[in-house]
Amino acid sequence: MVSLPRSPATNLLRLLFLGLSTLASPSQAQLELHVPAGLTKLKAVEGAEVVLPVWYTLQGQVSSSQTWELLTVMWFLEQEGKDLNQVLAYISRTTTSKPRVSLVYSMPSHNVSLRLQGLREKDSGSYRCSVNVQDHQGINRSHSSKTLELSVLVPPAPPSCRLLGVARVGTNVTLSCQSPRSKPAAQYQWERAPPSAQVFFAPVLDAIRGSLSLTNLSSSMSGVYICKAHNEVGSAQCNVTLEVSTGPGPAVVAGAVVGTLVGLGLLAGLVLLYHRRSKALEEPANDIKEDAIAPPTLPWPKGSDTISKNGTLSSVTSARALRQPQGPPRPGALTPTPSLSSQVRPSPRLLRTDGAHPQPTSPSPGGVSSSTLSRMGAVPVMVPAQSQAGSLV
Repeated sequence: MVSLPRSPATNLLRLLFLGLSTLASPSQAQLELHVPAGLTKLKAVEGAEVVLPVWYTLQGQVSSSQTWELLTVMWFLEQEGKDLNQVLAYISRTTTSKPRVSLVYSMPSHNVSLRLQGLREKDSGSYRCSVNVQDHQGINRSHSSKTLELSVLVPPAPPSCRLLGVARVGTNVTLSCQSPRSKPAAQYQWERAPPSAQVFFAPVLDAIRGSLSLTNLSSSMSGVYICKAHNEVGSAQCNVTLEVSTGPGPAVVAGAVVGTLVGLGLLAGLVLLYHRRSKALEEPANDIKEDAIAPPTLPWPKGSDTISKNGTLSSVTSARALRQPQGPPRPGALTPTPSLSSQVRPSPRLLRTDGAHPQPTSPSPGGVSSSTLSRMGAVPVMVPAQSQAGSLV
């Protein structure tokens, strides 16, 4: 066999093809991320831990010892209405992350799964994993990303039970139950505790709003009613005690109280009015008339006794003592002298002891009649008189 000589152009084309083939081998390596089937949407309970599983492969890779493979791994959290949030980054063999976030395996590794600890409701959202492969010169060779959905569920918080209405025989009441926090929304179930155990259903029970309607109450319906709030990750409960009363309602009691208060108010007003009217009638009777004329003073009757205004016997004077004794006075004899020491006004009425008719009083030795002395405030003094024989009468 004879070989034909090759032209220089043919040799040049052959060298170019071999060179391109050599350069094309690593560039054909493609990176692909993998997520287990059925785990693209995850659910976890608040407070627990979850792993978002992701790993990658390189298609067309000849040997795992290739020196051009350099990884860049980044995890992002996407939430509706919020900016893109980076939660972890592995760049140039250095890892940085948010609190409670870490990689499951140490890098470099083909498994780039993300671990979240101490889950909170705000951790819910879409987590996107982005992996980039570079050669030793820093040239990007391949890139891929995957997204996983995470929903953090919250068990129902302890609900609040209330009684709406007045629990009396024949009335209607509603038992209300509501949990302040739950994801997904809680469902409610009411039941009556033993010994009279009973489970309620629609239409008296509203499982969405948590209300139980009890109509035409009777005493036998008294007891403890329990409400259970539940969702797919937990439950909580509360209870309320129903006591059906047979007495008057609060409206009747309130009316009786108001009526009593009004009656007491009217009674107090009548007493006050009567008191003021009595006081007004007494005041004119106690008024002193300054222009009133003093009653006339009656003359002293013969042999009468006079009692002072203050009710004490001031003096008893005989009409005979007011007369001037006959004959010249004896030495040592007492002369009647009117006393002005007491300023007591005489009483308009005189008590007569002997029943004799009143006679005009003879003037006193000093020339002043007894009636004048009486008007001046003098008090009659009884003075013993002497008889003609010289003895005291």
